Amino acid sequence: MAARVERLVTSGTFSLDGGTWEVDNNVWIVGDDSEAIVIDAAHDADAIAEALGGRRLLAIVCTHAHNDHIDAAPALADRTGAPILLHLDDRILWKQTHADRDPDGDLADGTVLSVAGTELRSLHTPGHSPGGVCLYAPDLGTVFTGDTLFCGGPGATGRSFSDFPTIVRSIRDRLLTLPPDTVVRTGHGDPTSIGAEAPELDAWIARGH
Repeated sequence: MAARVERLVTSGTFSLDGGTWEVDNNVWIVGDDSEAIVIDAAHDADAIAEALGGRRLLAIVCTHAHNDHIDAAPALADRTGAPILLHLDDRILWKQTHADRDPDGDLADGTVLSVAGTELRSLHTPGHSPGGVCLYAPDLGTVFTGDTLFCGGPGATGRSFSDFPTIVRSIRDRLLTLPPDTVVRTGHGDPTSIGAEAPELDAWIARGH
């Protein structure tokens, strides 16, 4: 059976720089009836495990280490035995949430993950955070962007460890080069496409951002 994409929405809080906000997060599951990977284990390990059913979990992939994207990762890893993968540049943020538990592996630029006959390639896209990554699955015509790109533009860059020119450069160089019909599956909210987001992003780039 071919790989498919499933979305689970979980709810909790995002905390950084002394503030806390209620958030809904997209947890993405990619796989078939026998195996899967989870992208961004947010808030509720029990709900994620229930959505996985009896499938073997190959990896827990973190697009970045803000607490709302990683808070359920250790519990899910303990429950399933799956490794947690995170870009090294986001370890400083990881430690703010999980001081006593390290990720199990580095999600470097160009890392290829295979699940259910489908490959996902890691694209390092800093800006929202230093170690932010997107996962591109060409066979599925989709890219999982975490908080790098949303329906309506780039992710937020107004807090610690973020930078607006860097995120725009990441989107320009790593995401706008993908086919226009590539579905963008975001960390929060509704999906979009590269083609739908390109005009406004091109305008920002042309203005020198």
